Amino acid sequence: MKTKIAQLIVLLLIGFIPVMAQPTDRRAAKEQKRIEREKEIVALVDSKRFEFKASRALPTGFRPMDLTTNPNFIRFSPDSIVSEMPFFGRAYSVPYGGEGGLKFEGKPDVYTIEKGKKSYAVNVKVKSKGDYFTINLSISFDGGATMIISSNNRSSISYYGEISAIVKPAEK
Repeated sequence: MKTKIAQLIVLLLIGFIPVMAQPTDRRAAKEQKRIEREKEIVALVDSKRFEFKASRALPTGFRPMDLTTNPNFIRFSPDSIVSEMPFFGRAYSVPYGGEGGLKFEGKPDVYTIEKGKKSYAVNVKVKSKGDYFTINLSISFDGGATMIISSNNRSSISYYGEISAIVKPAEK
């Protein structure tokens, strides 16, 4: 009788060992993914070539706007900044019938990247036709980013989104 109880206890312990080991495996896998993502972000920011895509716009004095169905991007590189971002807010001296949104392309006058304890700070100043833009981008190590664009002709606007590698569109 004692041997049957001992065998039953051993079988139960063998059955519980994989169940008890599983949470640590999940944590280790999650931590490994986080470390890999952090390495990707560091490599992207160090290359100075990446793309910001916004999921939410936070215009000054207006309610937040969801941009998940709105195509938008701003591409950063040392030789050019290309923006196709929507704009919601007050425009001061934009010509009537002018382009909607923050659509511009130009060579940056200033392009600095500073690494902090928990994030990167990217500061860019770029001049386009008739306007001067100051872009402040804060990038966390998980890829999330907050961007503030100030302009001479419009109120400032904030965006929340993510950075990724620049993907060239397929040519027809």
